[in-house]
Amino acid sequence: MISEQIESLFQALKISDRIAANDIVDEYAIKNNYEDALKNLLEPALLLFGEYWMKNPDISLANGYIVGKIAEDILLKTAKEYNKRKHEKIHKGIAVVGNIEDDYHSLGRRLVSVFLEASGWEVHDLGNDVLPEEFINCALDNGAKVIGASAMMFVNAKNIKKLRDEIDNRGYKDKLMLAVGGAIFNLRPELVKTVGGDGTALNAISAVKLFEELSLRSKL
Repeated sequence: MISEQIESLFQALKISDRIAANDIVDEYAIKNNYEDALKNLLEPALLLFGEYWMKNPDISLANGYIVGKIAEDILLKTAKEYNKRKHEKIHKGIAVVGNIEDDYHSLGRRLVSVFLEASGWEVHDLGNDVLPEEFINCALDNGAKVIGASAMMFVNAKNIKKLRDEIDNRGYKDKLMLAVGGAIFNLRPELVKTVGGDGTALNAISAVKLFEELSLRSKL
């Protein structure tokens, strides 16, 4: 039963057992695939761990760090598998991605870049702590229609509004489309509208479809 596997993975996360966690996911992926493991196993287990963390604020930061590394292990395996399955080399478009000003949580952004490139996108990854004008200038210099801005926490997500304002003030509303992502938008979907995003995705896999949709909506 998948519910038993989720519970087993959750228990491995609780005790920071990186080897056991990877073994559980690998076993599931052998019978299915890593993309399904990501959606059906890792994400539910991480949700349980998040609830556990909130109820037990004395959990060590080291535990949280190891859980992050476990998630990175699985995400990178998923990306590698996804890349192997994408044989088509059709050019889908050009995108600019980065973590918004003052945000340094790079894992989600890196995975979005991997999946976009595997799907045929040319991606310009600006890294962490990117200013609004840097996003826009890179998009204009390279012919991108979609900008992806990532933020982990609310305090940093608010900086995306600066990017929205800069896009509009420079006359690129509905031309440079703004995709937003990060854990805070999964927890509080209403923030997408608050910061002026044109859309969001739950994970790196679904981000590919979002970027395709936004590119089609662009009036550039």
